[in-house]
Amino acid sequence: MYKMYNTDIKTNETTEVKEFKKGNWINMIAPTAEEIKAVCKGLKISEEFIKYPLDSEEKARIDIEEDEQTTLFIMDIPVMEKEGNTEIYSTMPLGMLIVRDEYFVTISLRKNKLIENLEKKMLKEITTYKKSRLILQLFYTNSAMFLKLLKQINKETEIAESVLKTSMKNKELLKLLSLEKSLVYFTTSLKSNELVMEKTMRGKIIKLYDEDEDILEDAIIENKQAIEMSQIYSNILNGTMDAYASIISNNLNSVMKFLTSITIVIAVPTLIASYWGMNVPVPLQENPHGFLWIVGASVLLGILAYIWLKKKDMLN
Repeated sequence: MYKMYNTDIKTNETTEVKEFKKGNWINMIAPTAEEIKAVCKGLKISEEFIKYPLDSEEKARIDIEEDEQTTLFIMDIPVMEKEGNTEIYSTMPLGMLIVRDEYFVTISLRKNKLIENLEKKMLKEITTYKKSRLILQLFYTNSAMFLKLLKQINKETEIAESVLKTSMKNKELLKLLSLEKSLVYFTTSLKSNELVMEKTMRGKIIKLYDEDEDILEDAIIENKQAIEMSQIYSNILNGTMDAYASIISNNLNSVMKFLTSITIVIAVPTLIASYWGMNVPVPLQENPHGFLWIVGASVLLGILAYIWLKKKDMLN
């Protein structure tokens, strides 16, 4: 689907419109082939610009087509995805297209918080004809969203760790593993976004006024902070996973050592009982107290085996 918005220069009011006219912001979310053709026909551009951001594997970059006077910005944004019964943090590309300095287009695979927040602010804070400002606001808001989700990931990590301290559950270990994977996605995407923003700052790809440069600098600072936080959390989580892997391995070794020791203690009386259970003449078979002597000897040898293993620290 797609919607078009336009801010009236005289009244500064933003409304949804149906016709293509200069100053429009066109928001495309999971557009169909017919919708892509309709928008490209209305803007007089090739369909490739719309299709690039619809590739989930597309990386953050800037593409300039001088013949069509079109500039495409692609950045990675954070999203929540379903993996089985759990939600994981991931990223997806968002396309921002400036067409002949007349239209601003956003293209995304599905609904996302970044565009939803922009639509909420649209009536009060957004003017669709300030295309450069829109891109910079998206840069800044996206960096802020990464920071917010990174803090959320850190909280979820702490909760999983507190549960693991009392019980080694597979569910919590798998949760830590998915958070670790999410941090890898975030770090990679943030570094790609940083390159796009720095290229925008250096290359003068779009018109930047003093206030615009301040917004872009703030966005770059927020993004750098998000990269640092992501790397720190990732390192902490890697260390935590290694520590719990060692603890689990050590616990398993302790259990196996204990079970082996118990088997040895039990094997001593079993061995004696096996000898006296043979269907051949054996000592004490005529003695009326022979059974008690054999049981007593079995218990005594079992106790001696237990004491010896205890001294060897095999029962802890």
